Amino acid sequence: MFLTISTTGSAERPATDLGFLLHKHPEKAQAFSTSYGTAHVLYPEADAERCTAALLLEVDAVALVRRGKGKGRGGAPDAALAQYVNDRPYAASSLLAVALSGVFSSAMRGLCNARPELPDQPRPLRIEVPALPARGGPELVRGLFEPLGWTVTAEPVPLDTEFPQWGDSRYIRLVLAADTLTVAQALRHLYVLLPVLDDAKHYWVASDEVDKLLRAGEGWLPGHPEQKLITSRYLSRRWSLTRQAMERLELVRLAEADDSDVEDIDNAVEAETESEAKPTPLAVHRRDAIVAALRASGAARVLDLGCGQGQLMQELLKDPSFTEIVGVDVSMRALTIASRRLKPDRMGERQASRVKLFQSSLAYTDKRLKGYDAAVLSEVIEHLDLPRLPALEYAVFGAARPRTVLVTTPNVEYNVRWESLPAGHVRHGDHRFEWTREEFRAWARQVGERHGYGVEFVPVGPDDPEVGPPTQMAVFVTETVKEAKAA
Repeated sequence: MFLTISTTGSAERPATDLGFLLHKHPEKAQAFSTSYGTAHVLYPEADAERCTAALLLEVDAVALVRRGKGKGRGGAPDAALAQYVNDRPYAASSLLAVALSGVFSSAMRGLCNARPELPDQPRPLRIEVPALPARGGPELVRGLFEPLGWTVTAEPVPLDTEFPQWGDSRYIRLVLAADTLTVAQALRHLYVLLPVLDDAKHYWVASDEVDKLLRAGEGWLPGHPEQKLITSRYLSRRWSLTRQAMERLELVRLAEADDSDVEDIDNAVEAETESEAKPTPLAVHRRDAIVAALRASGAARVLDLGCGQGQLMQELLKDPSFTEIVGVDVSMRALTIASRRLKPDRMGERQASRVKLFQSSLAYTDKRLKGYDAAVLSEVIEHLDLPRLPALEYAVFGAARPRTVLVTTPNVEYNVRWESLPAGHVRHGDHRFEWTREEFRAWARQVGERHGYGVEFVPVGPDDPEVGPPTQMAVFVTETVKEAKAA
């Protein structure tokens, strides 16, 4: 996946000023990690007369499959070959747009501390994208870029040059030229319009995408003749988000027409009485799922193994059906924070008797853990080195042996939904591993077979049809309890 930005200049106004604007020195080749591969920035040419900066995005197609690619081409679970053989490493898409915003973030915002006069100066620009999927053909490409001041060359790429009778593919070679635009404007145009032409995004489109669109579209999107199409495609045709964006764009247009601020136009109501609900944090989804599973198990005496700062214990205390709640952690600092959160010294005698905190390592058996109805290992196992998992397994399932055990852990396939997470990185610096759904289920079933537990799996958080939920939970129940329930 490749894109070049070129400019021309003179001895008085050298073309190498492009290096200041992009914050990337022409004499260096630099590499940047992204959530789907590596972005390289290099300068094929750099002198006073002409300077070209190239962004080469090296996509790891196999890693995208293993972690779950997200929506778009080749994303169907039954398209086995298409998962590996597709255009993602080559054709410009939302992958390239996100790389632009990450690698050239300061340039996109029009910032240049070294030469603050440069960002506002229009300069001759030429942008080339060798392969761009264009759903709508060259006509749509011209309809999107020409109103913004670009001279557009959109050449269809033939399916096969040796067989011209096969016709053209849906890809084009794009060349944009302009003399009256700044580098920041050019980058913002590309950031929005590349995924619009591709008509697909590699990550989940949430409500914050509206803000991204409006920031990148400031100054040009409110008056664009294809505003509705741009907004709809950029937001993956999510109707509620598209409506929200269109309403805000209309306010901007009215404010510009009236030469006033948006706040002055949107003042019919003193304060918002209704607003779109904020997404529920994953930690809340996780606690809710754990509490629901514990209630369904009929547990009264519960162990929170690796209790951390006591958030789950605080939630369990709200339900009087949990008569004893024990928090266990190897970290005294975590237990101290949990005690401050729970404030057992300020509770009544009956309430305080329900809470216990003590230090213990899950790598060793502890007779204090025996005899409980249920145990919770919430986001714990991924913090252990894999060779130490068998010790934890025996300490919990073999020695303590509660009737029910709940284990939650991240689903690594979902990581592609977090745009800011670099490729190959885990969600937390202390995670020793993160498992796919298949890996987690294989481990859980083996544990159940070794220790006489049946196991079921519950998604936690939004269950994406392609990459699954952000958190996966295994519910272990001893076979004797399952048999009793069945009887």
